[in-house]
Parts: sequence; structure tokens; C-alpha cells
Amino acid sequence: MAEPVEVSKTLPERLKEKVENVVADKKPKKEKAPKQPKPPKQPKAPSEKPSKAVNPTPSGPADPTAMFKEGWLAAVRKERPLEEPVVTRFPPEPNGYLHIGHSKAIAINFGFAKFYGGKCNLRYDDTNPEAEEEVYFTAIEDIVRWLGFDPALITYSSDFFDQLYALAEKLITLDGAYVCHCTDEELKDQRGGTDPKHKHERYACRHRDRPIEESLAEFRAMRDGKYRPKEAFLRMKQDLTDGNPQMWDLVAYRVLDKPHHRTGDKWRIYPTYDFTHCLCDSFEGITHSLCTTEFILSRVSYEWLNNKVDVPHKPMQREYGRLNITGTVLSKRKIKKLVDEKIVNGWDDPRLYTLVALRRRGIPPGAILSFVSELGVTTATINIQVKRFEQSVRKYLEMTVPRLMLVLDPIPVIIEDLPDNHYEELENAFGPKDVDMGSHKLPFTRKVYIERDDFREVDSKDFFRMAPGKPVGLLKVPYPVVATSFKKDESTGLVTEIHARFEKPEEGEKVKKPKAYIHWVADAPGHGSPVACEVRVFNPLFKSDNPDAVEPSFMADLNPDSLKVYPNAMAEVGLKEIRERAPWPEEAGEKKDNCGFESVRFQAMRTGYFCLDPDTTGAGGKVVLNRIVSLKEDAGKAA
Repeated sequence: MAEPVEVSKTLPERLKEKVENVVADKKPKKEKAPKQPKPPKQPKAPSEKPSKAVNPTPSGPADPTAMFKEGWLAAVRKERPLEEPVVTRFPPEPNGYLHIGHSKAIAINFGFAKFYGGKCNLRYDDTNPEAEEEVYFTAIEDIVRWLGFDPALITYSSDFFDQLYALAEKLITLDGAYVCHCTDEELKDQRGGTDPKHKHERYACRHRDRPIEESLAEFRAMRDGKYRPKEAFLRMKQDLTDGNPQMWDLVAYRVLDKPHHRTGDKWRIYPTYDFTHCLCDSFEGITHSLCTTEFILSRVSYEWLNNKVDVPHKPMQREYGRLNITGTVLSKRKIKKLVDEKIVNGWDDPRLYTLVALRRRGIPPGAILSFVSELGVTTATINIQVKRFEQSVRKYLEMTVPRLMLVLDPIPVIIEDLPDNHYEELENAFGPKDVDMGSHKLPFTRKVYIERDDFREVDSKDFFRMAPGKPVGLLKVPYPVVATSFKKDESTGLVTEIHARFEKPEEGEKVKKPKAYIHWVADAPGHGSPVACEVRVFNPLFKSDNPDAVEPSFMADLNPDSLKVYPNAMAEVGLKEIRERAPWPEEAGEKKDNCGFESVRFQAMRTGYFCLDPDTTGAGGKVVLNRIVSLKEDAGKAA
């Protein structure tokens, strides 16, 4: 459990002084009632029309800054004086791991501030000690930095508990809040009831008009431990006639019988999000409070509270459409069920769409930022298929990672017209033709390994790879080879060894180009080949695009073939250099000192994109590879 941190150590002194000025007791004169600001006009509901992408069909990775140059975010910037420095914040609740949807919030808040020369704080909304754990604080900061952003400040809502409490008392003295003792059922009934077919008129809580002095005394009694959870609440006295539910006397403080990870047992009461968020934004000098459209109705209460207590700095809240991925689940509760029932191997299982899982799977942070920019930013909610996300990742990887050969399910091929001790080195480039990533030496010997799927015992017209009597090319090898015979295991029926010979041209003739080329790995133990690997290939965890709609629950939609393991795979020697030079390329912005095994990425020719998994042991030990994404659907087909 972290030690309590003083506000002065976390925030600049100017912010602390600003907060103290706000909470100073400034009661209005009796003969002059305080001026009540008009509630701002309720914002329109978000459009359900599809989002117009900034980069509709990019030929390569999208520019991560494109979404700030035009469209919704550019318009938002113009709403405040352009000479005013931009200050934003990313305010996650530390009660779980971030998922793919949060990447949009991170990219927008940090990217918006960076693009306009401002700063962005990482602020933990730690007002509910019942749900928060230290592991989440660490994981959230790690993901933010992995995505390439450095917070200007790391702050906590709990930094402001003293100031928030003082403002709560100030709100009571302004007749803007009262202590309520209603039950949950009574609270719901005051809002019109729970039956949508039989709604009744809203009505005020019986405690709403209690004297200010009485509410103040009761609030202090809540603070001092007189009440147990749900026996008393501090509610804001808003506008029950407003059609916006966010103005129906929201709860500002509640009693929680749980120590806080930073403040210990100091507090028995904790502020709610609706009370905390807007005030903390003001304390930190936030100019643009950017959030998803689920908070669009909260804008009215956000501005109401800041105006009511008269904070000197008024942030503006604006809302953008959230990002959803179909074909998976993002709910913390549902992912926890998958973890608890061991359907997946933890919150970072590469089949999930938490950001820690995508990182372990090998998705580059730049690919995620490119994907978000490619979609653009509007007020419309975006529902994206997993296939589209993966295609965006492929485009990013295609020109940014090196290439080598990897055999998943190997069978040996003996080239009979080479001597037993034959050894030569072939030059093999790491990059595609138009990208210079250097090259390495590739061993070639009498014995090589090919994919089991690249050989058929009986040839057919629609098969263009290795079969008895049919020439096939080995990538980088000058002559085609022809299988002459093979051996089988009688118990399993599997081919265990293939014998072949070169198909060399007669003198004066050109080498005949084969109809297909296959990849291979040489058997040269003295030269580090092959590199023995365990390869994990991940397929969708669910069978449908909407697991939540499957009856009786999403658990009935699980794909039994979501993970396939190849325990005896073999990689070529270039993997060693790729590990030493990772991440590739350096100009992609992925910081070497913040990289793990997942930064060792490559394209396995004809197979897919892969990365090292953390289960990989030290040098010379076990190598475990994860498939990031497959190749394009039309690549590497059998026919």
C-alpha cells in the first residue's frame, strides 16, 4: 500500500494556492442573495451516424497527428482563446486494466495537448477504495508510457481530499447541498420509479429543505464516523425540474468503511465522481476536459458545480464517440470471469483486448495510435470489427518489422546430391525490397526442415508445393528441389523424412522457375540453426461478432480453437540479431528502455507476424513466440 502523498509534493505550488483560495469561506452578505448562474443549455445527444475517418483507406500507417489537424478536435481547440496553453488530463479509475477503448482516450488527451504545445496529466480517479488496487495504478502508468506518452504530472483525486471536503462544506453554506438519509429504493422512487411503463412525477427528498446548519452538522457527523455506509449521503441541491437526470440532486459524498490506499484511515467519507471530477479539473488548470459521449449529460452538472462554488478556473467539457471492438468482451466483470474460470491465462492473455494483452500479443504501440487516428474523432460511437483492427496492424507491421523464416510443424528434407558435411551461407535481407533493414547470413546444409503442410504424399493439380516428382523452390536457394521418396511412422501415419534432389539445368540452359517457393530452416547446430521455439497461434476467443447477445451468456460463445500451440517449431538464425536490435525500426518511437520481449517482432515468411512472449527464458533458453496477426487472407494460400 502506497504511502500518503502531500499535495504540495505532487502539484505545483501555484495550483495549491489556487485551491486554497477557492475553499476560503466567502459567505454572501445577508441583504444580497448570491447570483444563481443559469444552467447551461443541455447538449444534444450524440449522433448515431458512422464516423467519418480522417484516413479512410490508408495505404500505410496513418499519421497519429492527423486527427488534431482537422475535424472535431480542431474545432474544439478553437473554442478557447488560442493563446491559452492547452492542459488536458487522462483520468482513469484504478479499478481494473485498461482495454482497447481506453487507447482512444489516451491518444486524444495526451496527443491533443502535445500537438498544441500543452501538457497532459495522468490523474487517478481514486475515490472508491473498495474497488482500487495498487496493481492497477502501476499497470495504467506503464501502458500510458508504453504508448509513448509522458505525463506532465501524475496526480490523484485523493491529493485534493482536504480541499474537496472544504468545498463540500462551502456548497452546504450556499444552500447547494444537503444531507439525505433515504434508502436506495427511496432514491429511485424520487426519480420516477424503476418501472419504465409506470413512471411517476419526480419529487424532492424529505431532507432537501433541512436547515443549512443542520446539514452542515450532519455532514460533519458523517465525516466523524457516526453513520455506516448507506445511512447518510451528501446530495447536491440542483434542479429537479430539469429534464436532465444529471441535475436530479446527485450524490456528492457517501460513507465507505474501507481504508484508502493513500490516505489510510483518515477519511470515512469519499466524494463521488460527479462531485470530484469537475473540481479537480479546475484545481489542475485543465482547459479541455475531453471525455466520451456517455458523459454528455454530465456536462450540465459539471458546469453547475464549478459555477456554484465559484472556482476561479473554468474548464470546458467536450465529448467524443467511444471506440468499441466487436467480437470480444471488454467488461471488467466478464473478463474477470474468464480469468477466474481459467478460460484465459490472466488479464494479459493475448486473446483478450485489454491493452496489457495486446502488448503481450506484440501489437506495437504505434500501430494502436495509427489505428485510432485512422478512424478519426467525431461524436459518433464507433463499432469496429476485430478484422479491421488486425488489418490496420498488418499495414503498420508490413513495412516496419524484419522478415525471417519460421517452420511451425517441421519435417526434415535430405537433399541427396549434397555431401553430408555441406555448409554454405546465403545472403538474406531482413526487410522487404523497398526497405533497407540490413541483411544476415543464412546457413544452408544437406538437411533442412520444411512445413508439414508444404508436402503431400499424393500430388494434385491444385497443389503447387512439394510432392513426389514435382519441382518446388526453396526461398533464397538457386535451384528447385524434387522429392524422390519419403518415410512414414507406421503408428501415426505421419511423414517423418523426405528425400529430394536438385533440379539443375543442362549446360547452357536456364534454371526453370518453379510454380511455388516454400520456406525452410537449415539443420546446422554448430552455427545456431535451427532456433527451437514454442509457437502460440491465437484465434478469436469467441465465435460471433456479439458474444453479449448469445444465450444464456457470453460463455456459450467461446471458440474451442482459440489457441493452437506448436511445441516443436524452428526459427532461422536471424532471430538472434532481431532480438539484439529490437525494437524495429528505431524511428517508430518505441522507447528501448520501456520495451519487453514483445518488442522483438518479425514477419515469418508465408506464415504471419510474430513476437517473443515473456515466457521466453534467457539467452540460449526456451524461446516462446506469439502470433501477432496472420498474413493477408490472399497470401500464402495452398493454391
